[in-house]
Amino acid sequence: MARRKKKTFPAKQLAKALFAGFVAVSIFIFVQREWTEREELAARPLPEGLHPAVEEKAGEFIRLAADQGIDVVITDGFRSGEEQDRLYAQGRTAAGKVVTNATAGSSFHNFGLAVDYALRTPDGRIIWDLDYDGNGNGRSDWMEAADIAKSLGFKWGGDWNGFKDYPHLEMSFGLSLRDLQAGLRPEDRPDAVRAMEGKQ
Repeated sequence: MARRKKKTFPAKQLAKALFAGFVAVSIFIFVQREWTEREELAARPLPEGLHPAVEEKAGEFIRLAADQGIDVVITDGFRSGEEQDRLYAQGRTAAGKVVTNATAGSSFHNFGLAVDYALRTPDGRIIWDLDYDGNGNGRSDWMEAADIAKSLGFKWGGDWNGFKDYPHLEMSFGLSLRDLQAGLRPEDRPDAVRAMEGKQ
């Protein structure tokens, strides 16, 4: 009787099979981690107030504007989803003129990263007058205030393309609305927070 020849698995094929298995397991582990992380982020509660760095910079904004003879007031800060939807309805299904294009969860206000400002006249009136020159230096107080805010790291809604939101100031800390909606927060970007805190 003839002996059967033993089949051997060539080393090259074995190496390829092991490598393919390693890659498959690595991809599986990566996907599992990503999925778990996304679920954890999505489960994070929404903020319930202004981010401390935004609040601090808003106070600094008011002080620096006052140094220039401009009385700035913060008219809005953190906004709940319900408040945001009420504002969005204004000029659409409710009385008033359109003041925002953002629904709940689509504004930096909903994540505690935005404030709105206005000016206060010497007689105590709150105004949204882009041409008002209360300090008498020949320049719009509103635009001077916007420049001060930008020097502190705020992005100004008056610089936006399309819909201009002149009272709006926000700090994104390098996060997009999509990032925020997915659960990321400024604390996930400590370098960005430190950079904003250092702006003067």
